[in-house]
Amino acid sequence: MRLRQDVFVLEQECLYPDLDGRDLEPGTVQWWAEDGVGAVVATLRALDDGEGVVRVGRVATARDARGAGVARQLVLGVLAATRGPVVLDAQSHLEHWYERLGFARDGAEFLDDGIPHVPMRLAR
Repeated sequence: MRLRQDVFVLEQECLYPDLDGRDLEPGTVQWWAEDGVGAVVATLRALDDGEGVVRVGRVATARDARGAGVARQLVLGVLAATRGPVVLDAQSHLEHWYERLGFARDGAEFLDDGIPHVPMRLAR
């Protein structure tokens, strides 16, 4: 949770309710990666969106760990551990990053707390 606050609230200056209650829903799985001393360097959550759909969200990577493939490994871990379609709302500048993992745009761009996002889906 601390990393999410550092990235979304402090770095991206988004004053939105990150703690939306979905972290505690049945079926929610928190994923994270640690560095060699136990500090969390990347995180995401996988939510049960119903009807077999998994929603990936709150993907965050510490500034000094970016570009090392840590978030990619977390997303690939979710894909390996789940079946069925996976959806997410990507910040628009990361659309091509998610495309390289197999996701495709699934709707029009929208603003979330002033940041452009695109809905994406990986059908399997």
